[in-house]
Amino acid sequence: MNIGTAYKNSLIISGSVTVGVVLLSAMMAFALTRYRFWGRRLVNSLLAASLMFPVFSTIIPVYRMMIRADLLSTNLAVILPHIAGNLSFATIVMIGFMRTVPIDMEEAAYMEGAHVFQVFGRIIVPLCRASLSTVAIFSFMWSYNDLFVQKIMIKDNTKYPISNLLETISSQYGTDFGLMAASVTLIVLPVLVVYMVLQKNIIKGLTAGAIKG
Repeated sequence: MNIGTAYKNSLIISGSVTVGVVLLSAMMAFALTRYRFWGRRLVNSLLAASLMFPVFSTIIPVYRMMIRADLLSTNLAVILPHIAGNLSFATIVMIGFMRTVPIDMEEAAYMEGAHVFQVFGRIIVPLCRASLSTVAIFSFMWSYNDLFVQKIMIKDNTKYPISNLLETISSQYGTDFGLMAASVTLIVLPVLVVYMVLQKNIIKGLTAGAIKG
């Protein structure tokens, strides 16, 4: 197993999932907290209900969809299910945070002639940076640590992400504790780096809720 290629596959998959989840969850939360439309409560209920369905219960239809789309053994076959699986939780987290954000600055921006995309990009995103960082780290960790979806969707062992390293070593060399400890170190290293970079924002996102004067 090529360690460099495995790292590259993991970073492509987890990075794409993180960007997709952060962007889509922020947009969904903004729409659900700032606009009143028919079916808004239904959408909120569906988001909460979707958390009750584990990935094991949906893997068969998702697998068939990937076969029909000819995406099997590609990074997209893992990226798309991961985004769909993480989106509900991330949106609920963002909704809870955006409800605490005062609407005064948005109203002032609309009065100055700003359109909705400017308000979202220049006001909402900077104010929600801490919460977005929290969503980003959780999305990255869930995608990076996943083994179930990756093993099913990727059949080519040259395209395995780094999370398959421990299983590959265990199946080939047995319980070699020194080799397993080294592989665990290689696996957790990117997660530690991401957490160290985003640590301050993660703590702010977890403790957010009060409005500063």
